[in-house]
Amino acid sequence: MEKLQATNKRIASDLENAYMEVIPFPDIEKRFEILKPKSHLAVTCSPTKGVDETLQLCEKLVDRGFQVTPHIAAKCVRDNAHLESIVERIEALNISSIFIPGGDRPEPLGRFRDSYQLLNSLRKLNHNIKSIGIAAHPEGHPDIDETILMADLIRKKDLATYIVTQMCFDANILGDWLVKIKDLGVDLPVWAGLPGVIERGRLLRTSLRIGVGDSLRFLRKKSQVASELMRSSTYHPDDLVANISKYKHINATNLAGYHIFCFNQIETTEKWRAETIALMS
Repeated sequence: MEKLQATNKRIASDLENAYMEVIPFPDIEKRFEILKPKSHLAVTCSPTKGVDETLQLCEKLVDRGFQVTPHIAAKCVRDNAHLESIVERIEALNISSIFIPGGDRPEPLGRFRDSYQLLNSLRKLNHNIKSIGIAAHPEGHPDIDETILMADLIRKKDLATYIVTQMCFDANILGDWLVKIKDLGVDLPVWAGLPGVIERGRLLRTSLRIGVGDSLRFLRKKSQVASELMRSSTYHPDDLVANISKYKHINATNLAGYHIFCFNQIETTEKWRAETIALMS
């Protein structure tokens, strides 16, 4: 009984510390009515439309009282002058958190080929951004060896303040990875990438329209994972969240909460999150 209560408490806590990733689409703001004031949202960076579209949506969200984390994809930043102008816009909006992935452009827009280069340039600027996130891949990457991924994470850890993982579908793989990075000296809080309540048809339409980078490439190359996601008309992450919370060493890790990939299905995912927290509390 005590073990069940501890698991439920962990589920509620991690979901309370969760936030959703949203994709800039026309009229996307209409979908935010379900969210509580001051909710936290991350805004993706399109490989075709770039940082401007991200910051335009961030401005609208800030005006409505939300906390936002813009994604600043390294390959979408031309040079240091462009980076400085981006930082100025972010600070003008009183945004204190950013996330820096490499980006999904086939070729970089300018001089930054990866997030490590951008992080180094950002460090040299006089800015007031308090939280800087980097990406990680507990379940692997379709094109990069695991040894290289880990070395890249280690070299970036001192340039960042938190980690966000790709979408994860295996609780044990995630848990083992969380233990491993901590043992290797990567002691940053981790927000695990969690699929939200996703309607299969909309997921496919959204992915075909804009793509979601590493996570979908990963799914395409791991058929058993795609099968799990596509097994029914709507995917619910209940079992995954429960299994993560039951992982034997979870309390010794730096799991801080979830970064929810909702594919703009904000209403259904937030309703699920709120109901699950209430049920487990």
